[in-house]
Amino acid sequence: MARQGSMFLRFRQFDAYAKTLDDFRVKTTTGAAVTVISALIILYLVLSELIAYRTPLWQPELVVDKGRKEKMNIQFNVTFPKMPCHMLSIDIMDDSGEHTTGYTHDVYKVRLDPMGIKIESEKAKKLGDDTKGAELALKKQDENECGSCYGAKPLSENGCCNTCDELRQAYAGMGWGMGDLDKFDQCVRENWREKIDTQSNEGCNIYGQLQVNKVRGNFHFAPGQSFQNANMHLHNLQSYLRGSDDGHRYDMSHEIHYLKFGPDPSSSSAVGNDKMINPAASAAVTNPLAGTRKMTDKSSTVFQYFLKIVSTELLPLNGSPIYTNQYSVTQNERQLVEHAGGLPGVFFVMDISPMLIIYREKRRSFASFLTGVCAIIGGIFTVAGLFDRVVYRAERALKKKRDLGKTL
Repeated sequence: MARQGSMFLRFRQFDAYAKTLDDFRVKTTTGAAVTVISALIILYLVLSELIAYRTPLWQPELVVDKGRKEKMNIQFNVTFPKMPCHMLSIDIMDDSGEHTTGYTHDVYKVRLDPMGIKIESEKAKKLGDDTKGAELALKKQDENECGSCYGAKPLSENGCCNTCDELRQAYAGMGWGMGDLDKFDQCVRENWREKIDTQSNEGCNIYGQLQVNKVRGNFHFAPGQSFQNANMHLHNLQSYLRGSDDGHRYDMSHEIHYLKFGPDPSSSSAVGNDKMINPAASAAVTNPLAGTRKMTDKSSTVFQYFLKIVSTELLPLNGSPIYTNQYSVTQNERQLVEHAGGLPGVFFVMDISPMLIIYREKRRSFASFLTGVCAIIGGIFTVAGLFDRVVYRAERALKKKRDLGKTL
């Protein structure tokens, strides 16, 4: 037993926290105040550490993009306050040689009055055309009647131009301008002249999505019917430059509500289930053109947005990976020189980056959380102890001087 007691006595020599007797401890009001303040600070910092531990972080990683031959989805919403819907056209061109004029799939239009209030909304069968008028024309026409294309090559399979829209497409395919619409029976039957005059003071909100090749190219909103002629991309600008009969002038003033490339990471459809992804993922994918507003009173103004698109992959802790894109933009605005050529409009020139940014969602380990908590408690108590010791010694020194009659 004596040997065992000697062993414990030796083991006590390793005690780094030697205790003092309670009789030698002095408790002061200042020490109590420091203790309470230290406890509050520790509680605040520990709660902050707990919140940081529970909040996942998105860490970026840059690699080479190996999937550049795929299609890219573009979501857009743009308002043109001084352009009627029937006069706008969306065209897509890229370096692979694929040109799409008058893109209409998944594109919607909303007619707006001069105050910007919604008049009518419909899917753009052909952007700007009123399909109700075409249906009325067909009803008034005999079922077996084949409308004349007036010398143009028909684009429909039946070889006829039964509506004003089909006639306009046939003329655009030949590179011809239609001029006075009253010369064509189909357009007279559908009241196109009256329709154009009625909508001359309207604006147009266009929204929807495009499917483009993931290569360098551009898509643009431009006035007039677009067509290809001798490998050249042309637009019929006669009505646009002439203006309306009441003196109203058109221009390409616009407001971009949003422009996104790829799925929206904040939507449940992008995640693939009903659970929405952490809002931090949305912050990783920026939308720099949202809210951009450009105004002009010149019909010959060209607005250009040069976009640098970077592929982005989001890897959440729970759920499937999300593939989207983010971009930076440089803006330019210029006036076309008369008789020097050029096309007024809003152009989005896309340049695809060869790099891929991967955002990985990570959470701090529990060991890291414990380390932080211990560091907070130990650090605060150490600093508080030093502060209390300094204050206590200062109080003792001042008291001794007062006792000796040597007040400062």
